[in-house]
Amino acid sequence: MLSACASSENESDEPIAAAGVLRVGTEGIYPPYSFHDPAQGGQLAGYDVDVARAVGDKLGVRVEFVETSWDSIFAALEADRFDIVANEVTITPEREAKYDLSEPYSTAEGVIVTRADDTSITSLADLKGKRAAQSPTSNWADVARQAGAQIVSVDGFAQAMAVLNDGRVDAVVNDTLSVQAYLSERPDAPIKVAANTGETSEQAFAARKNSGMLPELNRALNELRAEGKLSELSQKYLTIDLSKPPPQSTWRLIADNLWPLAKAALTMTIPLTIISFAIGLVIALVVALGRLSSNWLLAGVSRFYISIIRGTPLLVQLFIVFFALPQIGVRIDPFPAAVIAFSLNVGGYAAEIIRAAIQSIPKGQWEAAETIGFNYTGALRRIILPQATRVAVPPLSNTLISLVKDTSLASVILVTELFRTAQNVAAPTFEFFALYGTAALYYWVICLVLSFAQNRFERRLERFVAR
Repeated sequence: MLSACASSENESDEPIAAAGVLRVGTEGIYPPYSFHDPAQGGQLAGYDVDVARAVGDKLGVRVEFVETSWDSIFAALEADRFDIVANEVTITPEREAKYDLSEPYSTAEGVIVTRADDTSITSLADLKGKRAAQSPTSNWADVARQAGAQIVSVDGFAQAMAVLNDGRVDAVVNDTLSVQAYLSERPDAPIKVAANTGETSEQAFAARKNSGMLPELNRALNELRAEGKLSELSQKYLTIDLSKPPPQSTWRLIADNLWPLAKAALTMTIPLTIISFAIGLVIALVVALGRLSSNWLLAGVSRFYISIIRGTPLLVQLFIVFFALPQIGVRIDPFPAAVIAFSLNVGGYAAEIIRAAIQSIPKGQWEAAETIGFNYTGALRRIILPQATRVAVPPLSNTLISLVKDTSLASVILVTELFRTAQNVAAPTFEFFALYGTAALYYWVICLVLSFAQNRFERRLERFVAR
């Protein structure tokens, strides 16, 4: 009895050790803190990543990383998709009130970055009325917002620097180490550090409120600090060597990533498309028949479903399935969650296509089927649907092609598909045009193959049409 009580108390006091695994949420596109390092074969690396691994070693547990965009990282934390966030989470009173924050493991000083020829910004006060590219939920966005800047939302620091270089914004506010890391990769970039913000922040791990994890996390961090491990890791990642050799050529970068992008397309994008479309067609057929039913309740439910799906953005539907459902006890893994959301979306749009195709068949076909002894189901299966299929194929093919491209949204719910893979490579190298262009080429090829298959299928169907 005493042993059982002691074991139960230990599990209560040390939830991480009891679980045997520490699930860590991070961006994966925020060098030098969290990124895919080309020098390590594209493996996840960075200061925050290695600190989390070191904490896991101290606690004797396995560390699993879950990558997601910064703007959805806290939603994923609250949905229990991982245990802690390790992504330069700045300690603020607002976050301390809502989350468990560990002891700080890094500090950062804010700077304002502008284009090299811009002399209008020399202090934080000069941001008033200017456009600043920021991740909208970051602490640096708060700094810029409080200074009166107009926030232009971007998905991470790498994109912020890209739009600054393009002249679409006036400034970027971020920590000095991220800026130095960028300049070490792009020493010829037409930008400059225009001013300090005067803000120094401390970063920590974030966990759900009252998680019980803080004693373990803080103990591990304090031990790592005392041993000099945190200092060692900071020297590894945060001391920028401006004399490092130039990065590999753009063409070499593309060549090295042709297979990883193709693999992501073959193992994630295409299966996600096929499965979602197949399930979506079944849903669409049921809903279309419901819309055509003489039963007012069935018809009303079908109309309501179509209205909800067509009246809400696909991105919102993904977030509801993945982030909102866990709050009522329904937790679905990333790939199945994406399949569910995409299938429901396809069902809503394809239902109207199928309904219109069925209604395009002359009523005389129903009457003829009835006179030769077919019931409703038999007439539908043997007479009506084969004819309606020929009408529905072109618009349904367009829905399928749109679905291929829509799968890129699955990256926001932790599915590492084709576009997310391109983001992972582009972030540390800042080769956005090359990597996004290559990803676009893959999408285009997939859509070309589908268009070719559509044409072949339509020609086969036309063979059975009387002329």
